[in-house]
Amino acid sequence: MSAPVPDDDLTRRPGRIHIAARRRGADLTALGSLALHLPHVAASLTVVFVVSYALSHLIHLPWWLLFGSWVLSGALVFHRPCERLLARWLFGLRYPTPEEDRRLRPVWHEVTARAGVEANAYQLWMEESDEINALAAAGHIVGVTSHSLRTLTPAQLAGVLAHELGHHTRGHAWASLLSLWYALPARLAWRLLRLLCTRLGLLPTGAAAVVIGVAGALLIALATATYGLIFLPLATPYLVAAVSRRSELRADEHAAGLGFAPQLMAVLHQERDREVTAGVPGPAFSKGGMIARLLDSHPDVHTRLHRLQAHLDSRR
Repeated sequence: MSAPVPDDDLTRRPGRIHIAARRRGADLTALGSLALHLPHVAASLTVVFVVSYALSHLIHLPWWLLFGSWVLSGALVFHRPCERLLARWLFGLRYPTPEEDRRLRPVWHEVTARAGVEANAYQLWMEESDEINALAAAGHIVGVTSHSLRTLTPAQLAGVLAHELGHHTRGHAWASLLSLWYALPARLAWRLLRLLCTRLGLLPTGAAAVVIGVAGALLIALATATYGLIFLPLATPYLVAAVSRRSELRADEHAAGLGFAPQLMAVLHQERDREVTAGVPGPAFSKGGMIARLLDSHPDVHTRLHRLQAHLDSRR
């Protein structure tokens, strides 16, 4: 193990740092997440088109106006007032109190200075939670749990914030939210279809047989026409989870590149000790076994510690 950096050490690395309004891009994990959701987006386009065409005859508006409005609505996730609504109602966040802001903002300024990013380009929010956690969402949201702010040292908190900044600068946050938004109509249509299927038992036997026969024929026709690609969304949750795990490791790399690897490792050690104390089973023996592991959006703590230690060893 390399010599640990003192917990309260937040001194800046030497050298001139160029400050930009934001350094937002899209790495392979962000692009991969978008690509994996393309089947859902295509299904959503179909659903919205059908609904828009039907509504156009009821409210006497051009179908393309309704359809185009939904297509362009994704830009709203980067609109600051809309982001504030998302923070409050979707993620359950709140504004920091003056005392919380005094403790949080200097740490955030240090992290963004090392990254060469304008600190005020992002909005700091708080989440009432008893867990050590943080989140990056939409285009400018960075949330921290109240427990993290209470229990972590400034250096450890900086490591956590550097990880979340990595999600923003590498495009994970905006790609995830856009994928969720544009896949929403298809997901709602699927839930409605499942609800209708549960109601088939209430239909007379003959009517239920006709509905099942028509649905089966339509499914076979679609599978033949798409060479089986219609079944690709069945594997999507596993692929999305794998990409999500990779994005977490990429965000760890971002924090390590800014010099926060030891501090982030200290937080992960605390998380591992908490799991041991609570008797949480390891990934190989967790409930659901291999399936649950494949659907996990985060890599296990041991993997993250191993990768961070390898980064420290490479810089010796």
